[in-house]
Amino acid sequence: MGAQMTWSRVKVVIFDCDGVMFDSREANEAYYNSILARFGKSRMNAEQRAYVHTHTASQSVAYLFDGDPRAAEAEAFRQRMSYDPFIGRMKMEPHLRGFLEYLRPTYKRAVATNRSDTMGRVLEEHGLTDCFELIVSSLDVARPKPAADALLKVLGHFNVSASEAVYIGDSDIDAMTAAAAHVPFVAYKNPALSADLHITYFKEMEAYL
Repeated sequence: MGAQMTWSRVKVVIFDCDGVMFDSREANEAYYNSILARFGKSRMNAEQRAYVHTHTASQSVAYLFDGDPRAAEAEAFRQRMSYDPFIGRMKMEPHLRGFLEYLRPTYKRAVATNRSDTMGRVLEEHGLTDCFELIVSSLDVARPKPAADALLKVLGHFNVSASEAVYIGDSDIDAMTAAAAHVPFVAYKNPALSADLHITYFKEMEAYL
C-alpha cells in the first residue's frame, strides 16, 4: 500500500475519535456498564468491550441487548442518558494538540467518527472546538463506518480527491472505511492493521507531511 501513497498530494487530515484522539475505553466501558446495570445485566465482557469501542451507540446497545425483550427500552433509556459525566474519563492522546497546531496553516483537519451527539461536547470539554474545520458523526451520514459515507462527506466538503486526504484510525472498522473510500490509511498504535503508514505518536507524521 505504501508505494501508492503520495504524501505531497495530501490536503486534508482526517481523524477517528476513540482510540486515536482519545483513549476512551474507560469512559465508554463505564457508560455502557451503567446502562447494563440499569437493567440488571452483567458488566461487559472482553468481546463486548471491543465491539462498543468501534460501533455507534445504537448499534452497541442493540448488540448488548441482543435477544433481550427490553432492547427497545434500553435504547430509549440510552437516548435520554447524558454522556457528559463520562467525558472527563477520556484521556487525550499525547502530542494531539501540538500536531493539530502543526497542521493548521497548511492542511484542513476533520473528524470522521461513529460517535453520535457526544462529539461536540467532547471537543468542548477538552478545549479542541476550534481545532477542526469539519466534524462528521454517525448522525451526519446515512451509513456509519465501515461504510465509506463519512469519509466521502469529508472529501465532498473540501472538494478533494481520495488521494488528497489521509485517515488516521486504530481499528479494523477504520481500515475498512478507508479502503471503501479509497483514502490512504494511517494506523495509530495498531501494527496488526494493513495501512499505508503505522505510527505510535502523531509527531511521526510530521516527517511525511
